[in-house]
Amino acid sequence: MKTIGYAAHSADTPLVPYTFERRGLRADDVAIDILYCGVCHSDLHTARGDWAGTVYPNIPGHEIVGRVTAVGPDVSKFAVGDTVAVGCMVDSCQDCDRCHDDEEQYCRNGFTATYNSPDRITGDNTLGGYSKHVIVREAFVLRVPETLDVSRVAPLLCAGITTYSPLRTWNVGEGSRVGVIGMGGLGHMAIKLAVGLGAHVTVISRSPSKEADARELGADAFLISSDRAAMKAARNSFDLIVDTVPVKHDLNPYMPLLDVDGTLCLVGQVGPLEELVSVPLIMGRRRVAGSLIGGIAETQEVLDFCGRMNILPECEMIRMDEINTAFERMEKADVRYRFVIDMSSLEVPDAA
Repeated sequence: MKTIGYAAHSADTPLVPYTFERRGLRADDVAIDILYCGVCHSDLHTARGDWAGTVYPNIPGHEIVGRVTAVGPDVSKFAVGDTVAVGCMVDSCQDCDRCHDDEEQYCRNGFTATYNSPDRITGDNTLGGYSKHVIVREAFVLRVPETLDVSRVAPLLCAGITTYSPLRTWNVGEGSRVGVIGMGGLGHMAIKLAVGLGAHVTVISRSPSKEADARELGADAFLISSDRAAMKAARNSFDLIVDTVPVKHDLNPYMPLLDVDGTLCLVGQVGPLEELVSVPLIMGRRRVAGSLIGGIAETQEVLDFCGRMNILPECEMIRMDEINTAFERMEKADVRYRFVIDMSSLEVPDAA
């Protein structure tokens, strides 16, 4: 299948149109015409080589919503015309205990990422959703609830599941006390999902300027982390804190906020943190944990949950040719709260 996408050809050049071939359908494959693709900070980091291992040309994009155009002979769950989604993974070994436990994101043999990852059969580098078409193994394709606005679904495939998974892991529900640090693409979804699950949600921020937005998103309370008196009064008041900050930062001010057996879960920063003082952990049996995305079953669960609760991210729609400007704006946190690319703006080349 001849198609087109936007690719980075090096760490210091902008994304540009790139014509390439998608593989032919395997027996268990689903071919998808991409309608919308979300823009994630991971896309920016990978394209610019911030993390080791970027293979160029690189086509980012792992928040994909589209329509099925063809299926392999062994496909049973999807048919031509279905509205479907693809998240951060397109394959895994399917044999290890983690895969059998529906946690493909922790596959013992490593999952195959939607982009910048070797295909398990051919070894070719995977190319992502900043493109017009994609072909994905059926087991990694998700169904989009009919109740959801398809133009806003895409960020649920990464930002949504990334914040939903720790909420489910730590059994957030009615009466849970949840804090959310950071209010960007991840943070705003953590607020919406925790509220949807019945938790009492507090946004923790350095500045009071975001309080109105936090409450509009459904937060019950707002805690200013630079206010020492307020932070002291809030000690022992959270069961779970979801930390979405994407840069190196100090966790120590937040640890006393956790109740006994409370958890601060990192979902934003990938890399070093400031040195952690152990006293609050030991004295309150508190813990710091991390969480990746969720497995395919849990990702379908969050889509279905959002379908029932009508939970959607706040999105700004862009054209494909605006992606480099969007990357620049993301670096300045100039987006409320997630970019989504309308892939109808990308023209398909004539068939060879």
